[in-house]
Amino acid sequence: MAEDDGLDCLDLLQETPAILRGLIRELSHDDAHWKPAPDRFSVAEVFAHLSHSEDHCYRTRVDQFLNQELPEFEQDDAQMYLDLYRDANAEDSFDHFEEQRQTNIEFLRTLPRSAGGRKAMHTVAGEITLQQMLHEWAMHDLGHIRQIAELVRARKHWQAAGRLGEFYQLRP
Repeated sequence: MAEDDGLDCLDLLQETPAILRGLIRELSHDDAHWKPAPDRFSVAEVFAHLSHSEDHCYRTRVDQFLNQELPEFEQDDAQMYLDLYRDANAEDSFDHFEEQRQTNIEFLRTLPRSAGGRKAMHTVAGEITLQQMLHEWAMHDLGHIRQIAELVRARKHWQAAGRLGEFYQLRP
């Protein structure tokens, strides 16, 4: 289970697209664009966010870690890109995310474990390492896996469960 030779978290990061694909297998177009509330994301918007952040945030930062001495990173905020996510096509966004993720994992697997010690300066968190960012990337994935699972539960299964659904507290 442990990744002894390379960087941490790569197996989890590699599996995220397959996990998400399993969760959304039965969603219709309308389901993917359904929002539980005006201020909450739909599955399509989450996919647009994942696709955007895969390159705009994570790959860009990996490259900066490797090519610069102590690069500086700003706090990333998904709320800044809501207009970009709002009208996104769920399938296109997911496909783009999946392609980028595969490319990123293939690249990250070429790096020695020592690359994880490369440092950057985060404007809020202070000094961080590449390895720490990989763990944050995994937490980001897991958070969105949970978010999409909750959206699927609420949209596809809660009402269909009839009175049994009353035993669940959903937070999509």
